Amino acid sequence: MSGIIEQFVLIMTQSTGFSQITGGMVVMWAVCAVLFYLAIVKQFEPLLLLPITFGALLANLPTVGVLNAPYIDGLVHVPGGLYHYISQGIHLELFPPIIFLGVGALTDFGPLIANPRTLLLGAAAQAGIFATMFLAVMSGVFTPGEGASIGIIGGADGPTSIFTANKLAPHLIGPIAVAAYTYMSLVPLIQPPIMKLLTTDAERRIRMKTLRPVGKLERIVFAVVVMIIVILVVPPASALVAMLMLGNIMREAGVVERLTKVSQNEIINIVTIFLGTSVGLTMGAEHFLQTKTLMIIAIGVVAFAASTAAGVLLAKLMNKLSPDNPINPLIGSAGVSAVPMAARVSQVVGREYDNQNFLLMHAMGPNVAGVIGTAVCAGYFISRLG
Repeated sequence: MSGIIEQFVLIMTQSTGFSQITGGMVVMWAVCAVLFYLAIVKQFEPLLLLPITFGALLANLPTVGVLNAPYIDGLVHVPGGLYHYISQGIHLELFPPIIFLGVGALTDFGPLIANPRTLLLGAAAQAGIFATMFLAVMSGVFTPGEGASIGIIGGADGPTSIFTANKLAPHLIGPIAVAAYTYMSLVPLIQPPIMKLLTTDAERRIRMKTLRPVGKLERIVFAVVVMIIVILVVPPASALVAMLMLGNIMREAGVVERLTKVSQNEIINIVTIFLGTSVGLTMGAEHFLQTKTLMIIAIGVVAFAASTAAGVLLAKLMNKLSPDNPINPLIGSAGVSAVPMAARVSQVVGREYDNQNFLLMHAMGPNVAGVIGTAVCAGYFISRLG
């Protein structure tokens, strides 16, 4: 009997994955449980958080054929695992521009064109990026390239964070991407307290003037001109901005409806699954539970909060300078580039104080400006530090 037990134990330790479980894996299981709860029960941007969390869980299991790299066994070439190849979409900088194609096809630039002042709110929200970069570098732990990559988290733009980190700090793509996408998914939880803290009850009730209609020609010309200007000013941002504007021009032209729909749906949805799970798979306990990684996540909160606050505070300043045409400061928080999540948060918070106040379209102005602004910041960092 003892021999049978010994044989059973030997099989369990050598032929299964139980012997490979570590304490760090168990800790990450608990982290994944919390993230699953937020994604499924609380519905905090589940399109992002659910695939990231699933990937994180998979990264903390003793898998075979998922992450392993290809190798040569004698004369036999053994192929790599499934996500060894899928994750090349991150390393080869394919996924972020493709995501931007879908974002462009889904985004209406009309509110920004109709109210150009909101461009300033999108610019103000980039302050968190630079503040965070300096904070990271001054800590003495991170290099300028690493600090710049971490700072982009403040723009609440996952694809741009990955794009920048791949250029300036490829060894930190995992924690930076996880922090960026996690905070993007937690926009409805993080932003409202900051927005309410920095505004008065009267300011939250401000009703803005109805936006003027914007014609098709004006929209297309805007997209083309912005693309040309951004590429001339910061060439490293070319891939992101070009794909963003291609998607938007297809949307506004109205003559390639099939291409527009596939960009808005199938393409962006498929890439979101692959990008999210690839990001989650970088959250292995051996990499994630480190001081540097935890510092990136903590600094990311500061970046996101600073960007949110900067947009709100600039809107308040603009109201002081132009009291005849006030801006509801709640839309300043939408200057981060989490489209359209941040704009929806502005709408939700505004409706808490005036259920007849419709801020969504007004908030899309700074939201779209934030997308462009974060890409410009990324291009600037890459050109200066790459």
